Amino acid sequence: MPIDLLHYALGAASGGLVGVTLGLFGGGGSILAVPLMVYLVGVADAHVAIGTSAVAVAVNAAANLVTHARRGNVRWRCALTYSAAGVIGAFLGAFAGKALDGGRLLFLFALLMLAVGVLMILTRHRKEQEAVVCTLENAPKTLSFGAGTGAVAGFFGIGGGFLIVPGLIAATGMPLLAAIGSSLVAVTAFGLTTALSYASSGLVDWPLAAVFVAGGALGGILGAFAAGQIAQRRGALNTTFAALIIGVALYMGVRSWGAI
Repeated sequence: MPIDLLHYALGAASGGLVGVTLGLFGGGGSILAVPLMVYLVGVADAHVAIGTSAVAVAVNAAANLVTHARRGNVRWRCALTYSAAGVIGAFLGAFAGKALDGGRLLFLFALLMLAVGVLMILTRHRKEQEAVVCTLENAPKTLSFGAGTGAVAGFFGIGGGFLIVPGLIAATGMPLLAAIGSSLVAVTAFGLTTALSYASSGLVDWPLAAVFVAGGALGGILGAFAAGQIAQRRGALNTTFAALIIGVALYMGVRSWGAI
């Protein structure tokens, strides 16, 4: 198989994996996009990997959002309020991320993944409220969580759903499945903001982004379907996914250690 064909085949496979986890966990799969781009697909420039991942994650999240919206899993007022603040944070975060050395950025990314994996394990049995309304009373909390997660998403070139889902629950008390669906509004907005920032600097591999998106579209359909089928087993599933994130984080940390 020619190296270019292998390169794009691995990109499509990586997109499929990210699509499944996006549909299943909201934006959780986006945290795997950058390490997959760098260590599996073989993108040499960390900034190009981040920019290309941001494009792919934004498009895949938008596709998954349609599926979750049809299932009634999106709390639109909460999602739009959260996203509005997060777009500003994502723009500022992307500007800062492009200014940092690629190797150091990957090491910081590894630390973030490690923290997220541990947090997912610690909060796997959190309680939820079935009814939730976004009001002026909880708007400041929603806006502050949105701005913070948007900044992190922009800095690392990720959708940020692994932070958005717990952020939405903490700010509004909505149930997990609604937070997963609603998070995709913010993942799309944050990813698009980051992608535009990186694209303006020539840091996007468009053909690779296209095959990543194609793989993610199929994976997203499977993931969204599975999300509704295994809700009762989500605690164990989250633990397994958290363990995967921690494992990838340790691998990234070791590989990028020499760059700090």
